[in-house]
Amino acid sequence: MARKPKAGPASDPELLILASLASGPKHGYAMMSDIEAFSGVAIGPGTLYTAITRLVEKKLIVPKASPGRQRPYELTRSGARQLAAQLKEMQHVAMAGLERLRLV
Repeated sequence: MARKPKAGPASDPELLILASLASGPKHGYAMMSDIEAFSGVAIGPGTLYTAITRLVEKKLIVPKASPGRQRPYELTRSGARQLAAQLKEMQHVAMAGLERLRLV
C-alpha cells in the first residue's frame, strides 16, 4: 500500500518523475521504486501514470519503443531544462530558509 506523499514541492509527482528519469530511461515500476528510494515518497500507479500522461503531453518526457509490455520513458531536453530550473529555484528557497534559521 502506498504511503501518502509528503507535503511540499519535493513530493510533486511530476518533479519526482523528471528527477528519476534524469539518470536514464525507466518504465513505470522502476520509476516508482527509484522515487521511493531517493525521496522516501511512495507514488501509486494511478498517480504515476496520470503524471506521466501530463509530462508526455507537455513534451517533457517521451515513451521509448520496447519489445515487451513495459514501456520505458525518457527525459527530453526540454524536460531536463524544466527539471534544472525547478531544482535551482528550490535550492534558492532552501538556502534562504536555512540562512534565516542560521543553519548555514
